[in-house]
Order: sequence, then C-alpha cells, then structure tokens
Amino acid sequence: MTTRLCRKAGFPLPGVKFFIIFMMAAFISGGAAAQTVIKGTVKAHKELLKFATVRIKGTNNVVYTGKDGKYILETSQQGEVTLAVSMLGYQEQLRRLSLQPGAELTADWQLEPVSVALGEVIVSASRRPEVLDNVPSSVTVLSKRTIENNLAITSDVTEILAYEVPGLAPSAQTNSNVGQSLRGRSVLVMIDGIPQSTPLRNGEVDIRSIDPAVLERVDVLKGATAIYGNGATGGLINYITLTPKEEGVISGKTSVNLTGSLTSPKNSLGGRISQLLAGKYKKFDYTVGGVYEQTGEFKDANGRILGNNYSLGETESYNAFVKLGLEPTSRQRIQLMYNFYRSVQNSNYTLVNGNYATGQPATGVLGKQAGEPTGSKGNHNLQLSYRADSLIGGTSLNADAYYESRDDIFYVSFGRFEGGDGQSHTLAEKQGLRFMFTSPLLKLGTLSYGADVIHDVTSQPLIDGRIWVPEMKMFNIAPFAETQWTLLQHLIVKGGVRIEKVRIGVDDYTTLRITNASGATVTPSFNVTGGNLNYTATLFNAGLRYNRFPLFTPYASFSQGFSVADIGLALRDAKVDNINKINTEAVLVNNYELGFVSKYKRIRFELTGFISTSKLGAEMIYDVNTDLFNVNRTPERVYGFEAALQYSPLHNLDLSASYSYVEGKADTGRTGNYNMYLNGRRIAAPKLAGTIQYRPLSTLELRLQYMGIQTRDRFDMIAGNTYKGNEGIVKGYDLFNLNASYRATRSTVLTVGIDNLFNEDYFPARSQWFMIPGFYSKGRGRSFNIGVTVSY
Repeated sequence: MTTRLCRKAGFPLPGVKFFIIFMMAAFISGGAAAQTVIKGTVKAHKELLKFATVRIKGTNNVVYTGKDGKYILETSQQGEVTLAVSMLGYQEQLRRLSLQPGAELTADWQLEPVSVALGEVIVSASRRPEVLDNVPSSVTVLSKRTIENNLAITSDVTEILAYEVPGLAPSAQTNSNVGQSLRGRSVLVMIDGIPQSTPLRNGEVDIRSIDPAVLERVDVLKGATAIYGNGATGGLINYITLTPKEEGVISGKTSVNLTGSLTSPKNSLGGRISQLLAGKYKKFDYTVGGVYEQTGEFKDANGRILGNNYSLGETESYNAFVKLGLEPTSRQRIQLMYNFYRSVQNSNYTLVNGNYATGQPATGVLGKQAGEPTGSKGNHNLQLSYRADSLIGGTSLNADAYYESRDDIFYVSFGRFEGGDGQSHTLAEKQGLRFMFTSPLLKLGTLSYGADVIHDVTSQPLIDGRIWVPEMKMFNIAPFAETQWTLLQHLIVKGGVRIEKVRIGVDDYTTLRITNASGATVTPSFNVTGGNLNYTATLFNAGLRYNRFPLFTPYASFSQGFSVADIGLALRDAKVDNINKINTEAVLVNNYELGFVSKYKRIRFELTGFISTSKLGAEMIYDVNTDLFNVNRTPERVYGFEAALQYSPLHNLDLSASYSYVEGKADTGRTGNYNMYLNGRRIAAPKLAGTIQYRPLSTLELRLQYMGIQTRDRFDMIAGNTYKGNEGIVKGYDLFNLNASYRATRSTVLTVGIDNLFNEDYFPARSQWFMIPGFYSKGRGRSFNIGVTVSY
C-alpha cells in the first residue's frame, strides 16, 4: 500500500524513501540537540520577581520571568556567553556561562535594589567619564529612574530640579527661571556640554531648554567652576541625552498622559505623548524621540486662573531628538546629535495684576493676549563628536563641534518704550569647537589638556525691529590643563588651570528712550560709540579626596569661576556715550568647599560647607521709581551648607532627605565689612526636601515627595506695606507630591501622579520676593497626571 502510494505520488522507491525519512529524523533530532536550555528563578529578598528581563548580552535572546519568578531560555549560542538579568529599580546582574549543545543549565538570581551608594555613577565633573567617589566636590546626579519618577507628576524640569537638587532655588512654575540660582549665583545650563545659557544678556529662561523624556541623566556640579567656561559662577547643570543600551535592532517606548486640575477641572485638561525608538545594528546605533504636550488652564488651590505671565498653563511644547552613533572599532566612536525644543503659551486670558500690599494674586480674564506668544520659540542644538581611546602612549581624544541657536520671547511692556509698547526677545547663536586629550602618567595619574573655542552672537531687539540691546559678538578661546593622581591607593589629588581670553565687539548704536508709567523720560535716547571689550583671566582649581574609610570620606576643593556680567543689560540702560565708560568688568568668583561622605551598610550621608567670594558682584537691583533693573557691582560673599541622607531600612523601602541653607552679603562700602544682605533674586530661602519610596510588590512602586521652603526675612518694610524691589519676605510653605507606578504586563506600566497633594494655598518664593504686580501669582493647586507607557 505504501509503495503504491509512493509511486502514485511520484516518490522514490522504498529504499530511498526510508533513507530520506532517516535523514530528516536525524536532522530534526540533531537540531533539537543543538539547543541549550537555561532556566532558573529570579528573586529580590524573598519575593519572586515578575517581568524581570533575562538576556544573553549581545544577542536577541531574551525572555521574561512569569508570575512565579521563573524563566526558561532556549538558545543555539555555544561557548562562553554573558547572561544578564535586570528589572526597573534593581541592579543589573551579570554571569558568565559556558554553553554546550544539548546541555541544560540552572541559573538562579537574587537581585538587589538600586543601591543608595552612588560610587559607580559616572559624571561629567572633569569633562571625561569619572566615578563619583573620585570627585572632590559636591555633585548631584539625577538618574534616568529619578527623572521618570518625576515625569509621572510633572514635565516641568525647573520643578523636577528644585525637588531633587540641594542648593538650587525653588521653581516659580513658569517658563522663566528668574531667581532660580544655584548656591546664590548664576548657573550654566548645558545639553551634552553645549551651552544653553546666554551670559551676554541673561534672559533666565535656559533651564527649560529640553524635554526630560529624552534625558539619560542630569549632572549638577555645585560651586563655581571654569571647566566648561563662561557663566558657571554658581555651578552647572548638564543634561545628558539618551544613548541606546539594548542590543536589538529596534526597541521603543510610547507614553501617553492626561493632565488637569483637581480643584477645578473645567478647561484644565491637557495631554502629552512621547515616542522613543532606539537600536543597534553591527557598528551603528540610533535613538529617535518626539514629544508633544498641550496643557490646559493652570489653577490655584481655590480654582482660580493663575496669572499668565510666563505661566505654563495653556502651553504647547514640542521636542524632537535624534542621536546617531558609529563605532568603526572598539576604540572609536563618532556621534551626531540634534535636538529641537519649543514651548510657547497661547492663552485665552489677559493678565490682571496682583497687589502685594493687599495679598491679591495676579490672575486673568478672558481676552486675547497682547503681542506674540511668550516662551521659547525655538531652541536648536546640533553636535558632532568624536572619541578615540588608546592612542599613542594610551592617550585618548574627545572632540566635538556644535551649533546652538535660540529665540526666547518675553511679555509686552506697555508704554515703556519710545514709540509705544514693546515686546522683546533674546536672539542667541553659538558655534563652538572643543578638544581634549587625556594621557596616563606613571600609572598613578592622568593629564587632560585641550582648548575650547566659541563664537557667540547675542542681542535683545524688540519684536517690531527696534534695537533695545544691540548685537554683541563674543569670541572666546580658552586653553586648559588638568591633572588627577591617586596616591597611597586612596588619596585623590586634582588640580588644573584654564586661561580665558574673551573679546566682545559692539557696533555703534542708539539707545531707546525709556519712560515711566506716567510717560516721563527715565533715560533719554542718545548715540553710544561701540568698540571692543577685552578680558583675560587665569583660573585655577584644586581638590583632595581621601577614600580610605567608607565611614568618613573627606574632601576639600578650591575652584574659580568666570562670567561676563550681563553686558546687554548694561548696554541697554547706558547713561554714557561710549561703551568703554560703562562698568562691564567681568565677575571672578573664588569658591571654597569642605565636606565628607559617610557610608554604613545601606546608609549614605553627605555634609558640605561652602563659601564663595567675588570682588565684583552682579546683583540685580530693581528701582521701583524708574521701573529699571540695575546691576550692583560691589564685593560679595556667599556661604552656606547642604546635608543629604539616603537610607534603605528594608529591601523595598528607600528614604532620602536633604537640607540646604545659603546666605549672602555685599560690602557696599568696599571696606571689608559685608554689611548688606543680598536680595531674594540671588539668595533662596532654606529648603528641606525628602522622599519615601516603597515597593510593596515587585510590580508596584509608591513614591511620596516633599519640599518645604522656609521663611527668609532680611529686609525692612517701606511705606505702603511693601519692600524694595526683590527684597520681599518669603513666608514658608510645604508641598507634597504622590505618584504610583504599576507594571501591568512586562511591557506596560501605568502611572498616577498628584501634584500638591494637600492643595496648599501659597505664593511661590519668587512671587513673594519679586513683588512685581504682573508676577505676583500663586502656585498651582492640586492637579493630576495619569499615564500609560508601553515598551517594546
């Protein structure tokens, strides 16, 4: 029967047929035998972990643990491989395995929560990758996980940083970061080392320069530093963008959020969508991201519209991000990065001024806003970088070229300018080139040396074309060298020098006549002869850190910072006919820091004290009679301390707390007697912050966040129950945020966030010390953020 069927079907004769069947069976059994099976269980403490990722590094072999914490991974890989197990909130673990065809291996895992000891975090404190435990100064690093936790509540990066960074002044919850100083001085904001700040005409809108969804981490270096150049007299904030970590050709994450007010939901609903794609193929990798957000009306604890001067209510934000990488060899990397950010307010309300004397907050009434929408009209960053390791003598090279341009639009000033109302915007364009070599020294140290070159063109015209601040063209070249040694195994010694050479060119220009509220001339219009302003400064830094005993790791540092002192402000308010007669001398800051880190089991405590001095100040003084800001150039001394504690009493419970205090005084008589307190624009009220993070299940995380702003009362009241400009008393307030994240499936996470949990009715610190009627706005009341994120 079989033979007949085979012939009918045209099959070979039985002998051949049996041979074919035998070969097919051998092939099938041989293929099955070639598979290696790895199985096991993943736990944390005694809890079985669901949705943990088990992957063979460098391949697409990946599985996930089930409800019982077990996994089975089948692979055709042979020989030595690295097996990796990871899960959000836990440290990744690696294990080398030797795979034999047909073998069955068991690999069980015990994961540990992400440690509170940050010794392995890499930072940009020396412009090259460095272990945090080797940095002899105070640094705060916001990890990707910390950023994502905060994004479950708000996308406002000024608010995120205020909660997470000791020493940074509180946010005003607006597009402007006026007064959000770091340790009482200006902060230099960067994206992958590209300057976002505009020290030539500081519009104080640089912190909101990128959407946090495309960030890998944020490095905050506190205290004056010259490591990246002009502007960092209080420190720097460096946004580090995403680079793909997965080995697959394509992976992605889609997030959708719904936001709104819980005090008065009407017209408050907003939405946000974020899409990220990343992958690696052979020597090429890429990351592509897009974010769009539209907010609804922002309301206070009583359900009233917040004053809309730079408010983030009714704001449209866009972020587009691309990063392409190529590694021709294991020792080289070429990378191209581009980011575009735009955030503008399109409000249906016109401003109703507040009144500090009566406590009446600024609000809004229905009507069309005057002028163009305020905010960041467009911020472009383009960077091409190259890294080469192990060159001659073990030297490495890091080089990059970049381009940055931005257009930031401010509110309309009514009746202030000659010719009527005026709305200004800062236009800034930078091109820069940097290179740095790092060479080993006797196996005990390194020497880094190179140079920065930047060309910066900044101006502040009015939207209608009238010139308020003329174009300032800065050319800055700065060679530098820094060395670091490890002596006696545990003593880190660091020192460096940087030479700043700056030339700022200004053409002849004509000032605008400025009037007061009654139309009287405050400053007349006249011609000013331009020219060149030249600066040269040699800056030093030195630091020590002793890592012998984890229980007490002391460090000390001295660093200098350099900044041109808001040249544009001096030019627009010029009262002389030649720029060489204007006091435009640069600010040189000396920063001294002493601190220690103490680690014991799962406790980490850090205490840092600091003092910074400058012979010339840059305090902004507001004159209520002229409605102008003037710069006070007297000597200054700023001092304070910060304390930070992290503790994990249980494997699923993390606690953290921080306290920061800063104070500053000016020597008005230049006699060595620092007799006048610096105002609120420079010095923030003491800040207490804390977080409780609890994981009752491996799939559920709860996070309660607190920030308390304490009272600062340093100045006498004047007539009318008010204070001089920027000197208003800051009365304390307490804010709580709550968010929860639940991993519904291995690829889906649900989040719920509540901002201002207890609906605190308060004025943010800036509203209180600023006192300007149009900015005397309350803080946002209780609001919600509901989101879903799908990864693939």
